[in-house]
Amino acid sequence: MLRAPVAGDLGWIVQRNGALYAAEYGWNAEYEGLVARIVADFAEDHDPRLERVWIAELDGRAVGCVMCVRDSAPDTARLRLLLVEPSARGHGIGDRLVRAVVAFAREAGYRDLVLWTNDVLSGARRLYQRHGFVLVAEKPHRSFGRDLVGQDWRLDLRGSGT
Repeated sequence: MLRAPVAGDLGWIVQRNGALYAAEYGWNAEYEGLVARIVADFAEDHDPRLERVWIAELDGRAVGCVMCVRDSAPDTARLRLLLVEPSARGHGIGDRLVRAVVAFAREAGYRDLVLWTNDVLSGARRLYQRHGFVLVAEKPHRSFGRDLVGQDWRLDLRGSGT
């Protein structure tokens, strides 16, 4: 089930992103700080007509999340903080979360949906590709205590839907 966040869910997003990416990829607290800023910005000032958070539940517990927020580019939304707990993977939750963002962004009237990720997140990248996102740029960087390759992906929302 996908639902809107309730009290405590935004903190859960920060905590689980920090803990999961540290465990799976060795990322340091710099990543958790980035997630905390993204979540705080959303909590303090968002337009519910144009921005949304989804929490995925399985057997009554939160097992995933994703955000859709306004980007700085005109008519563009940004997919952020997609996460599915390892114990919940393989149930199609990531697919449902991405599908919810794409549908919401289209309905809200955005022209493009963009996201930034890193090449080590291969499962997420395959999911984005299945939904029609196209890789538009790659750039090596040092972040979160690791040498990474950042990737910018884009989906033209005026095209055929997923």
